[in-house]
Amino acid sequence: MTKSELSNIYQDYIACLNRQDWPSLGRFVHEDVKHNGKQLGVTGYRRMLERDFSEIPDLAFNVELLVSDPPHIASRLHFDCTPKERFLDLDVHGRRVSFAENVFYEFRDEKIVQVWSVIDKAAIEAQLQAT
Repeated sequence: MTKSELSNIYQDYIACLNRQDWPSLGRFVHEDVKHNGKQLGVTGYRRMLERDFSEIPDLAFNVELLVSDPPHIASRLHFDCTPKERFLDLDVHGRRVSFAENVFYEFRDEKIVQVWSVIDKAAIEAQLQAT
């Protein structure tokens, strides 16, 4: 798989998330997917995403930076959203917050098999303290 092909698959994956097209998730996520070392499988991964969208109704994944080096993708995602209650153990309660997530993906058979994710929690804390 070329860098361009992998980038296109990733962009299609992000579009799938933003549409909340859960029946299509298996086109992008491997049956053996792990998230931050935890074995989830497609079903668990879907549940995690559905929970995220339930807790953050205006959630949208915006790619700020994308580096493709098959079989890996490195991405910086930007979020500007309004979590309903608690988010990352912070009392957000409907306040709009803006933050980044740095994510690394490993692909196998053109599907995501590993995800390593770090969210910039300090940025959210700073915004909450300013209000």
